[in-house]
Amino acid sequence: MISGILWDNDGVLVDTERIYFEVNRDYLRLHDAELSEEDFFNWFLLDNRGAWHLLSEKGITAEEIAALRKRRDEIYTARLLTESGLAVPGVERVLDTLSKRVDMGVVTSANREHYDAIHAPLTLNRHFKFVLTAETYMNSKPSPEPYLLGLKRLGLKGEECLVIEDSPRGLRAATDAGIRCIILRNRMTMHHEFTGAHRVVDSMDDLLIEIEALLR
Repeated sequence: MISGILWDNDGVLVDTERIYFEVNRDYLRLHDAELSEEDFFNWFLLDNRGAWHLLSEKGITAEEIAALRKRRDEIYTARLLTESGLAVPGVERVLDTLSKRVDMGVVTSANREHYDAIHAPLTLNRHFKFVLTAETYMNSKPSPEPYLLGLKRLGLKGEECLVIEDSPRGLRAATDAGIRCIILRNRMTMHHEFTGAHRVVDSMDDLLIEIEALLR
């Protein structure tokens, strides 16, 4: 019996993976580095490497990269504030249905500034007991630490909880924390098989069906 659900944010609640890819791609091009969608998947979604090594290989120092990272984050925030309709289609209905039955929280690798910029025009946060952003923990996904902290906040054991993710590193974080994980694929992750997931779905309607089966 599932008593709690932990949700990833980017690519699950909101359609922001594409925007983050575009911001990184365009910013790296300013410094003569190319980032393909395949690279983005491998370095950001499969692993947590990022793409700054492309600049370090060009002789850019760690101090300079730190400044560039800060500027990239500022550009991403500004881009988010110009976007509308970021909520994944159907997510409000799904959250409204589930929040009446189980406690829920968000566990995201996004920092608080980006999370707040995304959710400022939305009403999704009302469904969650808490939001854990990157500042909350030491080690990001694929480390299980964020989801272990989420379990602690819910007061549940791994077998009593469910994670909703969209990335391989999120799946690994959940399973290493001892939590079943349903993958909601999107355009950036559609090609991946997600071995080890409890289920893999491609829409909010299918996601709700799978979750309700675990709540019976």
